[in-house]
Amino acid sequence: MEQVANFISTLLQSREQAHIFHLQTQSYAAHKALQGYYEDIVDLIDTYVESYQGRYGILTGYTPASQIYDESNTMKYFVGLQTFVDAIRTELPTDGELNNTVDEISGLISSTIYKLKFLR
Repeated sequence: MEQVANFISTLLQSREQAHIFHLQTQSYAAHKALQGYYEDIVDLIDTYVESYQGRYGILTGYTPASQIYDESNTMKYFVGLQTFVDAIRTELPTDGELNNTVDEISGLISSTIYKLKFLR
């Protein structure tokens, strides 16, 4: 399914982007919030893909990473990522375990946004 591959590709890219933000920031709070994101998102991606593949077969069609942003765009990036997840979830399979993992992914993004708000 093309939308699932797009969803996972975007999340894989978000892990790389968060790590870059983590390395660029001069804020210890942002450093820790971003580290939490890039460490936790990998397990959630694995959980989603393994569950998907258990039901539907091997996922193919991953797309390469897109633009990398500098640290001045951290909050904007994560708000955009949350908007992306909210929009694409209606096009993803609706199996319970897959929906639950999307909820956890959304929760991780929301929690990261919350932690980044304290930097202003």
